[in-house]
Amino acid sequence: MKSIKKIVQALFVVLALFVFTSCNHLEKHVDQTGENTTSWAMLDFVKTDSVNPVLSPGTGIFMDPIWKSKVAWEEKDVFNPAIVVRDNKIYMLYRAQDKIGLPGGTSRIGLAVSNDGLHFTRMPEPVFYPDNDVYRKYEWQGGCEDPRIVEDDKGVYYMTYTAYDGKIARLLIATSKDLIHWTKYGSVFADAYKGKYIDKWSKSGSIVATYKEGKIIATKVNGKYWMYWGDQFIWAATSEDLIHWEPVEMNGGEKPPVTLKGEGLNMPDLKIVIGTRSKKFDSDLVESGPPAMLTDAGILLMYNSRNIPAIGDTSLPEGTYAAGQVLIDRNDPTKVIKRLEENFMKPDKPYELTGQVNRVCFIEGLAQFKNKWFLYYGTADSKIAVAVKQ
Repeated sequence: MKSIKKIVQALFVVLALFVFTSCNHLEKHVDQTGENTTSWAMLDFVKTDSVNPVLSPGTGIFMDPIWKSKVAWEEKDVFNPAIVVRDNKIYMLYRAQDKIGLPGGTSRIGLAVSNDGLHFTRMPEPVFYPDNDVYRKYEWQGGCEDPRIVEDDKGVYYMTYTAYDGKIARLLIATSKDLIHWTKYGSVFADAYKGKYIDKWSKSGSIVATYKEGKIIATKVNGKYWMYWGDQFIWAATSEDLIHWEPVEMNGGEKPPVTLKGEGLNMPDLKIVIGTRSKKFDSDLVESGPPAMLTDAGILLMYNSRNIPAIGDTSLPEGTYAAGQVLIDRNDPTKVIKRLEENFMKPDKPYELTGQVNRVCFIEGLAQFKNKWFLYYGTADSKIAVAVKQ
């Protein structure tokens, strides 16, 4: 009997260990609703090591209209691209920096084209840049940064981008029919609340869209276009025409959960859609990724984040930029209903760990192409890489 009792006790210990281990394993894959499923998310992207980085600094020369001299416009760094599928090719509009002027140089937007999504041929000159126009005061001399592109049902492309004057980042917008010739419209918030947000820090405009047969088509939700933006927290804005946007503010009874300090950052009236989280990979900062995807389950937003181990994920070094995903209610685009507990991409390759800013994977361009999904991202603010999902 004693032997049988010992055997039963041993089996109980083994069973308890199994249950404990299984629960720990499942905990790593639950979303914030407590459900042990991530079927709503886009996972299993594989970095294409055979070709990465797919774009590095180049040797192109450009006659700059402001300097009035030739500039090696992409010799310092290239990163953070927007992606468009057009004519059965991938068009990459990417941020490029020179080595003159400000410490980070001036940013312009270049264009590269690929037949397979892996090998790119670039145009010798930028297609978008600061010029002697009415928007120079916003764009010079930090430049034009971090484009994101959607199109409307008529085939017109809308590009949100960050203009940086050296002090404040502002979210601006431009349109094009061919990705080469662009019309600028200035601040997306110029007409909102009597100009209240024109001189506030704003960037990373991710417009809600339908991804269909390679195209990314801006799609209204409840009669309006929606955009997620911001790089401390992620806020929302709405529009009737994709040009003029109005930030979503809190209701009268709501109170701001935090106070942001710094030039252009005092925006206490804004409704936070996605905030940072303690003890997580997104503890210090969250910032929109590619255009948000409208799905049957809701609005899927991939986002970027920065970590501080003292308040966040102790397994990620200081300043690590990793990527997460949230699912937002399509009936209430300010309500998050699911969120990954762990990042789905983090820097672990040499070109991601060391560069202008170390330990960065910054996702910004997503394309459905040749029956696969291609996710393009900036690496260490220095180069561009791709990950592919079958």
